[in-house]
Amino acid sequence: MEDALGAALLERNRRGVRATPAGEALARHARAILGQVEQMRGELHTYATGLKGRIRLLSNTGALAAFLPPRLADFLAAHPDLSIDLEERTSFDIVQSLAEGRADLGIVADTTDRARLETHLVAQDRLVVMASRAHRIGHETRIAFADVVGEAFVGLANAALELHLAEHASRLGQQMAYRIRMRALDNVGMLVEAGVGIAILLEASAKRLARPGLAIVPLSEPRATRRLYLCARSFAALTPHAGLLAHRLMEDATTETIV
Repeated sequence: MEDALGAALLERNRRGVRATPAGEALARHARAILGQVEQMRGELHTYATGLKGRIRLLSNTGALAAFLPPRLADFLAAHPDLSIDLEERTSFDIVQSLAEGRADLGIVADTTDRARLETHLVAQDRLVVMASRAHRIGHETRIAFADVVGEAFVGLANAALELHLAEHASRLGQQMAYRIRMRALDNVGMLVEAGVGIAILLEASAKRLARPGLAIVPLSEPRATRRLYLCARSFAALTPHAGLLAHRLMEDATTETIV
């Protein structure tokens, strides 16, 4: 292979063998080719099982909480021959996956560098603190993240939002202290109302849990309001079925706030 390419791929010495810059480039292209082969196999498999198209969609917590569900319901009802592989990831992971061709579409927050991708603004989300009415912040109208980061928290298990909050806390020299992480959003509300801890959620999620014993307090930082972007390596190069989904997600998208 080195003879064919006219470049050394491995650097060999007494301490072992390691890839040269040319070797690293070859590995990167090889991974991309193998990923495309797997994508091809996956799409052909969907034809064999009766589905005519499968779309790989990645989403951050914000879009998954409120923006995507009604739109995906409409899309799948209108296209019974299509299927969607939906996975929740951090915005950073989504950008990496799209850039490397491991997904068709992704929705990320504006806190992530999207320079390698094509993007389209689809919505905004807001972060709020949910607490028991009896908690010290239960009657506040707004609160800074720095004023609650030292509290005990109830969190959502495996939620990309929790990673975002952990990064925010680390910038303040703090660490989020979770008493418990729950898989179901309803259980988070029950534990917060019981005074186990507070939670930071998207406003759309918090409002679904609204009850007399719970207070919803907006975070005061500008970064608590985040824009959501639909991203792709190239919208023009999407498969026809992924293009249909992209069009559906963009057609009624505005700078609306998800509530």
